[in-house]
Amino acid sequence: MKKLYGTGVALVTPFKEDGKVDFNGLQRLVKYVLDNNVDYLVALGTTAETATLNNEERCDIVKCIQNANYKQLPLILGIGGNNTKDVIKEINSIKNLSDFYAILSVSPYYNTPSQEGIYQHFKSIVNCTEGDIILYNVPKRTGSNIIPETVLRLAYDFNNIIGIKEASGNILQSYKIIKHKPENFSVISGDDFITLPVILGGGEGVISVIAQGFPDKISKMISFARDNNVKKAFSIFYKIIKIIDLIYEEGNPTGIKTFLDVIGICDPYVRLPLLVGTKILREKMLYFLEQINKISD
Repeated sequence: MKKLYGTGVALVTPFKEDGKVDFNGLQRLVKYVLDNNVDYLVALGTTAETATLNNEERCDIVKCIQNANYKQLPLILGIGGNNTKDVIKEINSIKNLSDFYAILSVSPYYNTPSQEGIYQHFKSIVNCTEGDIILYNVPKRTGSNIIPETVLRLAYDFNNIIGIKEASGNILQSYKIIKHKPENFSVISGDDFITLPVILGGGEGVISVIAQGFPDKISKMISFARDNNVKKAFSIFYKIIKIIDLIYEEGNPTGIKTFLDVIGICDPYVRLPLLVGTKILREKMLYFLEQINKISD
C-alpha cells in the first residue's frame, strides 16, 4: 500500500439548528475541500463529534461523504473506543471495508490503560479484523499517551498498522518515532500548530482541522514543506496562525464550525455538551480573516 502523504482533512459533522445532521452542509464542505487540492478525507474522527452520533447517523454521514467524494480521494474512517470487543465488532460490521484506505483508531480513553494494555488492544484489533489501521494518539482527550516505544513495537510487529496520527503536541516524541520507524510506516501530524516541524523532521503530512477552513492554503503549505521550501511554508503558516489559534480558543470543533459559518460553508451548530461559538469569537475571526485577505498569496 502506498503511504499517505500531504493534507488530510478531519471533517466536521454539520448540524442544523434543531440538532439534526445537515447533509447539504456536509456535501458543500466535501466539495469545498475537493476543489482546493487536499489529499485525503477523514470521516468520523474527534472533530466530527462522533461521540454524539448514533449508529444510523454515522452510516448516513459516511454514505454522504462517499457520494460527495466520488472516489476521488482516499477516505479514512474513524473507529475507536475503550471497549476492544466493540471496536472489533464495529470494524467487522462494515460490508465494504475495501472502500476505505484505512481505519483511524484512537487509543482507549477513560480506562487509562498501561502501555502493555494499549499494545494488546491494538494487537487484538489487528488480529481480529481486516484492513489497515492508523493509530491515533491524543493524550489530552484519552488520558493516556502512546509512548514511542509502544508505537514502534506495534509498527514492527504488525504490517497492517501503517501509521500514526500523532497529536500529543510533543515534537520530540514525533521525532523519536520518525527516527526509528519502519520505512513504510507513516507519521502524520495531528496538531495544526506543529505540523511543519513534524514534516520537516521526516513526517508524511497532517490530518488537519484548519484545512477545511483554508484547504488551498494548507495544501500549499504542506506541499512547500515536503519540498523543503521552508521559507514559503512558514510564510503561509504565519499568515493564518491567528485563525489557527482562534479555532481552538473555545474548543474543537466549536471553533472550526464557527469559522466555516463565517466563510459560508455550513452552520455553526454543535451538540451538547459543546456550545456554539460566542459572538466575540466570531468577531475576532471576521477581523483576522479580513487581515489575511488583504495579504496576497
